[in-house]
Amino acid sequence: MAFPPRPNRGGFNPRFRKEQQQEHRTNHMIRVPEVRLVGDNVQVGIYSVQDAMKIAQSLELDLVEISPGANPPVCKVIDYNKFLYDEKKKKKEMKAKSKTSEVKEIRFTPNTDDHDFEFKVKHAEKFLADGDKVKAHVQFKGRAIMFKERGELLLLKFADRLKEVGALEGLPKMEGKRMQVMFAPKSAKNAKKKPQPADK
Repeated sequence: MAFPPRPNRGGFNPRFRKEQQQEHRTNHMIRVPEVRLVGDNVQVGIYSVQDAMKIAQSLELDLVEISPGANPPVCKVIDYNKFLYDEKKKKKEMKAKSKTSEVKEIRFTPNTDDHDFEFKVKHAEKFLADGDKVKAHVQFKGRAIMFKERGELLLLKFADRLKEVGALEGLPKMEGKRMQVMFAPKSAKNAKKKPQPADK
């Protein structure tokens, strides 16, 4: 006796793949008898999915399933593309707020010239503006250790250049063969305001 062929469960279904890629079911992807409809300019209530679709189409908007686990599922009448844009924007803002600060290193030698110094100042300003800490150090090699005062003056000059965007965390100190300082980003709220002329 011949058995009927079994359906190919691993077959490619482009419609199914599209649904899997999309975060929410929308419009014709919603296949339930009825939904609870919410949204601006709609009468909140339970509708057949066909009626809910007609309401969305009359407003030139999309029917989007936002709570598939509810009974019946909750659908909202919205502009789906705008909704996705707003969601993406919120996630980006949350990611930016939760960004952990890093420590960026700036390296000098006792003989760093003016051009190189200015280049490193600009890099440090960018790091601090991005919310990262900056560790600046002067590396002494061989007999250069005799010029510790020169290294200290260099770091203090660096600190003076960064005073608008970075807060100095302590004076320069020696650690082995390097002298270093640390700067924390100074928020716009904490930045010192320029003194205003007194009213005469």
